[in-house]
Formats: sequence, structure tokens, C-alpha cells
Amino acid sequence: MRSGALIAAAPLHLDPVESWDRATLEEFQLAKLRVQLARLAQDSAHYAPLFRRLGWNVGELRSLADLSRLPFTHKSDYVGSIGAQTPFGKFMTVPQSDVRRMHFSSGTTTAPTPQFWTERDLDRWAGLYARHAHAQGIGAGDIVQCMFTYTWFVGGLGATAGYQRAGAMVIPAGSQDTERQINTIFTYGTTVLCGTPSFITHLAEEVSKRGLDPAASTVRGIMMGGEPGASIPATRRRIEALWGARAYDAYGCLEFQPIAGDCEAQAGPHLAEDFAYAEIVDADTGRAVPDGTPGVLVLTHLDKQAGPLVRWWTGDVVVRDSTPCSCGRTHARLVGGVRGRADDMLVVRGVNVFPSAIEELVRKTAGLGDEYQLVIDASVFDAAGFMKSIHLRVEQTEPSAEAEKLAAQLTQDIKQRLQVGAHVEVLPFGTLTRSTHKARRVVRE
Repeated sequence: MRSGALIAAAPLHLDPVESWDRATLEEFQLAKLRVQLARLAQDSAHYAPLFRRLGWNVGELRSLADLSRLPFTHKSDYVGSIGAQTPFGKFMTVPQSDVRRMHFSSGTTTAPTPQFWTERDLDRWAGLYARHAHAQGIGAGDIVQCMFTYTWFVGGLGATAGYQRAGAMVIPAGSQDTERQINTIFTYGTTVLCGTPSFITHLAEEVSKRGLDPAASTVRGIMMGGEPGASIPATRRRIEALWGARAYDAYGCLEFQPIAGDCEAQAGPHLAEDFAYAEIVDADTGRAVPDGTPGVLVLTHLDKQAGPLVRWWTGDVVVRDSTPCSCGRTHARLVGGVRGRADDMLVVRGVNVFPSAIEELVRKTAGLGDEYQLVIDASVFDAAGFMKSIHLRVEQTEPSAEAEKLAAQLTQDIKQRLQVGAHVEVLPFGTLTRSTHKARRVVRE
């Protein structure tokens, strides 16, 4: 890697790699990819035979763009590598004795599938989480109440290790026992919460029910992940108003922990570009799209030891901005966070609609609560089987509110902003199911 990697005026609080200029960063990524792919060509029971079938060798990787010659790796490829004789699958590239951690997918659509970490991978994971914590002003003196679930889920232990490394005291609270969560906040002076946006919102409701004001607590920062929301402007504003605290978005998935995190500028989570090489591609053609254009995020591990992945199709739709941030960081940002999942996108009379766009409008509407459901039932399809409208369920915050007026206002806003028709049901507050983990927004009936 060439010298002169740092921008001259980079703030001292940055990890040096966070402020490398774009040319230096890409040179680093290319060098790391060559080493990683050469290792996979030897050690991976999945990629080695794939490379041979393709007649591809690492010498062909002369630029980052050359990586696009390799196929995407999909979840189905990973699941297909696991069987009775190979319960660990064919992607693990180190001896089993070198693996220190195994986490599993949720098992929502397939049987739970494993992912692996060596000691070095775990150290890397904690370091990246700590980097995001520093970027949000979290460190020594903070008390972090981590409300990601710890049962099977990947988020809780990663956040705990990262905040500890950043110098904070961590309470591994999990996502259950609302009463104890509230007591802990007000008894021990929790300064930072982390959890899903839906649970953070639910907890504020419960605090208010007990005659307490969330904004009067000691909480000054909230890190949210696990579902879209923290980068949706209306959701962020509502949560910040509820708690009187700054809200930050964090993004990761089982296979890549973590992917991106907000800085204090709140201008979009910064990708950890020294950890994973990111491509943004068209969902239909698979071809790269320019910055500022929505596309599916595709990731390749640069230095993971156990089970590295090449061109992993995350299915998450994002918009990238590679210009430097006002905070001094040069790693690209995901503007608006994760916009939605490619498979959750609804096509209504030719218009692409993501749940996150609906959430923005619901949470901007005075008199409506935070919960909502997009209902996919017979009423939303025309005779030819195409979606003609959306069916939305929301809640009113006050029993005296006129449900018909609220429904009409939201229907009008959806038509004006998204150019689609909507049938809106306004239900009494508390009707829709609350989530302590990841909220289910699209319901098929």
C-alpha cells in the first residue's frame, strides 16, 4: 500500500484506516482480495472447485471491477452445502479446532444455518463495533444497556464485546422483562441503549405507562439495528423526541458482523470498507449501479478467516455515497440505511414500494402510533394477479381521535408521495402485536 494514506486534516479520534483517501483504500482492498481469493482457491470446499469449473484464477484479478467475473453467492448456495455428512457445510476454511464461535441464522425460511469465527475474527468483530461506538461518542464513563437478544441471535454478544472494548460498562440485558429494563435504566443511570427500533419504541411506551418520562432518564444515546428504522427520518425524530437522546443506526447480518454504523453526523452508516468490499448492483441484472442509485448490497470478506464469503448477495437494498463525510471519515455511507429487502419490495402498478417508505409516512402522521402492518391479501390484487394498491393497518394514539380522518390523511399522503392507492385501517392503540426482537411488517393473509 502506498504512503500518504491519511488525509492531512483527519481528526485525531479516528482509526487511521477510516480516513484513508479513496485510491489508497481501493489499493488496500485489491491486495487483500488477492490474498483472500488465493486462500479460498486452496482451502475452500465450496470455492476451490467453483473456481476450477470456471477456469478462474486469482491472477485475473487485476482490478476491483474484475471481481464481477465471479458469480454471486446466495443463501441457497450456503444452505445447499449443509447436509447430514457435512453439518458445518463447505464454507468453513479453517480446522474445526480453530473455531471459537458459532452462531446460527434465525431459521425463518430455512433450517438454521451456522456461521463461524476464529479468535482473530472475534477480535476483528469487537474492534469494528468499538470503532462505531467511538464514532457515536460512546466510551469510558458510559453505561450501555444492550437489549439485543442473546439467545441464538448474533447481535448481542458482538455489541457487548465492542462496547466493552470502547471502554464502556455493559449491561447484557437482552430483550425480555420490560419491567426490569425500566428499573435498570432509572436505578443505575444507563446512558446508552441498544436494541431494535421496534423494541426501543415499545420500551418508551411502557415507561410512559408507568408515569415516567423517557426523556427525563439519563439515556443520551441510542444505537439501533436489526431492522430498518433508525435511518428513516421520521422514525429517528420520533425516537429522539421520546427519549431526549441521539439515535444512531447500525447495520450487520449474520454473515458479516458488523457492516456499517452511524457517526455523530448521522449522515448514513459508514461501511467498514477495510473489512468487506462492497458492490451495489441492480436487483434484476446484477450489474453495478452508480452511487446515488438504489441497488442490492453485495459483500466480500477481505480478511475473515473462518468461512469467508465472496460476492454474498445480502438481499438488502441500499444507496451508497462515497464522498467524504463531515466527520472526517472517508469510508462510504449508506444514505438512508437499509431501504428494505429486495424480496420485501412491493410492485404496485409499476411503482416500487418498500416498507420503510410507508413507515416514514406513518410516523409523520400526528395521531398515529408507531406500529403498522402491510397486509398482502386478495384485496390488493387485480383480476390479472398484479398488485393494484396496498392494505395498511395502523393504530390511533387517542381513543377520541376520528379514525376516518386519520385514514383519509394517510391515504392522501401515500398517494401524493408514493403514487399508489391505499386502503388504511385505523385500529385502537395496542391492537397490533409488539415485538421485542425484529418487527414483522409485511403480513400475508
